Amino acid sequence: MRALAPWVALAAATGAAGAALGAAGVPSSYLFGALLLGLAVAITWPERLEVPAHAFAAAQAVTGVTLGAYLQSSALSAVGRSWLPVLLASAATLLLSLTAGVALARFTGTDTRTASLGMVAGGASGIVGMADDLGGDDRLVAFMQYLRVLIVVLVTPLLVPIAFPGHHAGSAGAAAGAGPVFGHPRDWLITAALAVTGAVAGRWVRLPAASLLGPMILSGLVTLASIGGGFTVPPVLREVAFATIGLRIGLRFTVATVRLVGRLLVPVAICILGLLVACFGLAVLLDIMTSASLLDAYLATTPGGLYAVLAVAFGAGANTTFIVAVQGLRLLVMVLLAPVMVRWLIPRVA
Repeated sequence: MRALAPWVALAAATGAAGAALGAAGVPSSYLFGALLLGLAVAITWPERLEVPAHAFAAAQAVTGVTLGAYLQSSALSAVGRSWLPVLLASAATLLLSLTAGVALARFTGTDTRTASLGMVAGGASGIVGMADDLGGDDRLVAFMQYLRVLIVVLVTPLLVPIAFPGHHAGSAGAAAGAGPVFGHPRDWLITAALAVTGAVAGRWVRLPAASLLGPMILSGLVTLASIGGGFTVPPVLREVAFATIGLRIGLRFTVATVRLVGRLLVPVAICILGLLVACFGLAVLLDIMTSASLLDAYLATTPGGLYAVLAVAFGAGANTTFIVAVQGLRLLVMVLLAPVMVRWLIPRVA
């Protein structure tokens, strides 16, 4: 019982922190809150707690199912004839992200895989969840990913009224609607089946980061085919998975890692701002190549912060269906292709 007491206290604190951050509009609030709490425990009480490997693998699998559920047939319909420019923009965003990561590694001496994964613009929870499997430092990847999300959340509501006169940004604290917190028994069964089957199949075919990518691919296929009328990952299960990933990473921090994060803050922020500018350039191209307005294209190509961007889109009167479709498809492209690019390409340029 005494061994369980710290975990019970940490779980309760994580729940409270995640709820508070969520109310403040922080994306993936339970992952972020758990990461911060884990970091605090690691610094004040080093090497006392560690998330078991099987719990982390299960969290990766549930996260993969959650990401795969973004592949809705309605999203593909919303993109319509613009699917080729959208896919090209997604691929270009990934290449820009990896280029920024390589540049960051060269100028700061950071490991190239870590820097590249940290700069991937989209799918923060997925990228963070598989960073260690891909040979990156998941602590630094988490720092870079959530700094990027924070900058996007702060900049987007300020930029829209300035760059697009006549439009007003909505509250960045709004989030996508969700069903019952505990979901339905059917959703639990489907999520568990997809998580287990996808993870086993992913390892069998030797996918990189199999525990996450296997369930993500399988979930995407099931969602796209609308087998069984579709499903929803129970929100409480999703947030527990996110929190487990956050705790696993946070508890592995050391004082030396925290000092390194401090030294990387400015160069990482500069790279993220450069990525924002580059993505705006992609928005201009998307505006030219499709029927989307420049505002829609900009909100669709921001490097992350999906829920915050959606809230801004609602307030600005933008085409939210198109924006969610493009952001969701790009998220899948990022999480699916980033491991391949990092594993095959980065060793050649490192």
